Amino acid sequence: MQCPKSNMLSALLLTFFSLFALVSSYANPGACTGSCNVHDPAIIRRTSDGTYYRFSTGNRIQIATAADISGPWTIRGSALASGSSIALPGNTDLWAPDITKVGDVYYLYYSVSTFGSQNSAIGVATSTTMDVGTWTDRGSTGIRSSAGSAYNAIDGNLVLTTTGTYYMSFGSFWGDIHQVQMNNPPLTASGSVAQVAYNASGAHSLEGANIYYRSPYYYLFFSSGTCCGYDGTRPAKGNEYRINVCVSTTINGAYVDRNGVSCRSSGGTTVLASHDNIYGPGGQGVFADSKAGGAILYYHYVDTNIGYGDGQKRFGWNVIGWSGGWPVV
Repeated sequence: MQCPKSNMLSALLLTFFSLFALVSSYANPGACTGSCNVHDPAIIRRTSDGTYYRFSTGNRIQIATAADISGPWTIRGSALASGSSIALPGNTDLWAPDITKVGDVYYLYYSVSTFGSQNSAIGVATSTTMDVGTWTDRGSTGIRSSAGSAYNAIDGNLVLTTTGTYYMSFGSFWGDIHQVQMNNPPLTASGSVAQVAYNASGAHSLEGANIYYRSPYYYLFFSSGTCCGYDGTRPAKGNEYRINVCVSTTINGAYVDRNGVSCRSSGGTTVLASHDNIYGPGGQGVFADSKAGGAILYYHYVDTNIGYGDGQKRFGWNVIGWSGGWPVV
């Protein structure tokens, strides 16, 4: 007969190894060749020929292409070589692109801001091919913020609902994630802004929202934690970037995590976090890709074998599996 202390020790060991298995269960990123240094990627396949296009922060929204999601990726140039027509600081240093096809037109959303500022706006450009030199800047979507606003107007992501209406999710830190209905075509906002996710702890660091629909749920993916500057000062373990998710049966919420905690009350189930040499994954998006094997989660991350600098972040991607309706990689 075991003594109570032995039973307690066995239980603790079982808990430890279960947690260890959970943390170690994340898949490593899929292969990437060619130009793989990237920040805030946005991926789409061109319908006419199946070419993958990758848009990213920097170089006035950098464009890269590949025949396969694993590469080899080739940098083609800038989407908006002259910057944005939005008259705000940062209009030649554009962030956090989002790409969607509506009808025969591709819509590229981008952020105009400066680091640590709430003086921000979300702009949009259009093209019928996505090639360098074909983008027309349409200026502001009308989603803007300034000091004292309830939100920060960056990190826009467009989603088409099952009822045929468009919504955009956006925001970071200041009130975290919000959404607003868009006109059709989705060049400008048409509704009132509503909060859909908020982290009441620490620096209130939620951003990079991306909504993906898989019947019967809308999945709100977002980045939580400290995104950048790891080569200077790294945050306490577990406070670096990670990818979380909440779900709702309607576009407007309420979004909840796997434990039923509201996404507006610090809820969020972790989909991908640091593991092995993969550190601080985030800046994510999700898109359906039959060639690559289903729903694809893409993101940037630090490979600790290479370096922690913001300019050293790598392009990562994984096919999403589903467990009880919840995404796993």
